[in-house]
Amino acid sequence: MNLPDLAEFMTWPWENIAPYYDELRKAALTADSVKGWLAEWSRLGEYLYETASRLHVAVTVDTTDEEAHQRFVAFIEGVLPEAQKAEQALAKKLVESGLEPEGFRIPLRNMRAEIELFREKNLPLQVEEEKLRNAYNQVVGAQTVEWHYKEYTVSQMRPFLQEPDRAVREEAWRLMTERQLRDRGPLTRIWQQMLDLRQQMAANADKPDYRAFRWQQMGRFDYTPDDCRAFHKAIEEVVVPAAAAVLEKRRQRLGLDRLRPWDLNVDPAGRPPLRPFRDVEELKAKSEAIFQHVDPQLGAYYHTMREENLLDLENRKGKAPGGYCTDFPLSKRPFIFMNAVGLHDDVQTMLHESGHAFHAFESFALPYIHQREVPMEFAEVASMSMELLASPYLTRDFGGFYTPQEAARARLEHLERSLLFWPYMAVVDAFQHWVYEHPEEAHDPAECDRIWGGLWDRFMPVTDWRGLEDAKISGWMRKLHIFQYPFYYVEYGLAQLGAVQVWGNALEDQQAAVAAYRKALALGGTVTLPELYAAAGAKFAMDAGILRKAVDLMMRVIEELEAVANG
Repeated sequence: MNLPDLAEFMTWPWENIAPYYDELRKAALTADSVKGWLAEWSRLGEYLYETASRLHVAVTVDTTDEEAHQRFVAFIEGVLPEAQKAEQALAKKLVESGLEPEGFRIPLRNMRAEIELFREKNLPLQVEEEKLRNAYNQVVGAQTVEWHYKEYTVSQMRPFLQEPDRAVREEAWRLMTERQLRDRGPLTRIWQQMLDLRQQMAANADKPDYRAFRWQQMGRFDYTPDDCRAFHKAIEEVVVPAAAAVLEKRRQRLGLDRLRPWDLNVDPAGRPPLRPFRDVEELKAKSEAIFQHVDPQLGAYYHTMREENLLDLENRKGKAPGGYCTDFPLSKRPFIFMNAVGLHDDVQTMLHESGHAFHAFESFALPYIHQREVPMEFAEVASMSMELLASPYLTRDFGGFYTPQEAARARLEHLERSLLFWPYMAVVDAFQHWVYEHPEEAHDPAECDRIWGGLWDRFMPVTDWRGLEDAKISGWMRKLHIFQYPFYYVEYGLAQLGAVQVWGNALEDQQAAVAAYRKALALGGTVTLPELYAAAGAKFAMDAGILRKAVDLMMRVIEELEAVANG
């Protein structure tokens, strides 16, 4: 297969690409030829995947770039639907051959599910959904406020929520929230169109609802919606009381009669906010030093990303919200996107997304792109574990960001937020189950507000939102996963439970824990989800027993860190 360089390929219309798929579709597939056939299919897939990734990066690093937007739309409208059809034809050819190449047990399972779900009439709907995702990014990316005669993005306002002066925090929080609430109209229209598209896709695929469609699309073979409900219940039983204790301690240390939303990010001892770096170059340099201490090979991976300009880290106007890691499989490189504004949160995001990047580097050694499709429930173990595995090296003794006391503060903040995250995750996940169980009701944003508010009160009962009800009940509109990546959120809760187990192993033997972690990453998607967890030294579970062990460990270390941070 004689493919051009990537730059030329990225400009090709489908008519130029189709002959390569036709050649593979017509080729004889035997036990002797399957490896070579798979290698050619994999390389063609790498070209397409990298094209899609690079075009997506271009529209997120600058949402105002009209030329990049046009290229992206041309690809998702003119190339991607045809490529998806061609990919399905090749998957069907392999499945029907009865051949099972080495390392293809799980990829073949996934292909069978995709073939069963695939409907050609869904392809234009997926294009429209992608356009709506981009529209969401454009609305949110344009949100700015004027603060003391200067324009800030909403993300750039986050440092003011750490100010010791409570009046400053409240003013900043209200300004940010009021600006976000002004976009309820356009976001409602996007939401309603997304719901309609998703329901239609499910109907086209002969599924009873979109949740059933999405479950199969996401390859969730190892747990069910009922398991998710059990996980929510376990979080309510085990984590909510622990989270309430953490917040009550915060309230007491702040000397407040009640906690308000703008009191959740400030240091409870009244110390100045942690400011770990002045600019993104410092963030890069110190992150690399930390990774070198976690594992020299991981440090070398990160160095490659710095050298090859595979990091877009600073926040700026017109940049899409959030953070992500994508990969360029043809180039065998990952790419990290984030919105750093100088907070410790940015350090955590850097560690998190780098875990994804290391996962990509480790799995690139697998010969076929189909073997590198990792279930998100484990992909997030890679990222969340890295946040914890790197935590002993945050101090300047290791080239990191902090004094020992500051590092203890940072680690304490991270563990407390991780604990508080599980209840929030339960709100987001339970809300999405309700949405797609009741799509007609969810079409009404007032009903969404009502359900979100009820879930918030169930899982997040401590903070006082009196007088701020509009902001509380509309929180679902500010959670991009609900719009952009439906049902993709429980993965974070499951993965955090896996990551705490990996970290618990590291407290006993850091070197062995990191070795097991890397071994699991290198498996890509060649084994089941429980097998991936086991390889990393963890158990895949959603029950109260294992959750209680994790919470007990976290609360014990929180207490130890408090002594250092407050000493």
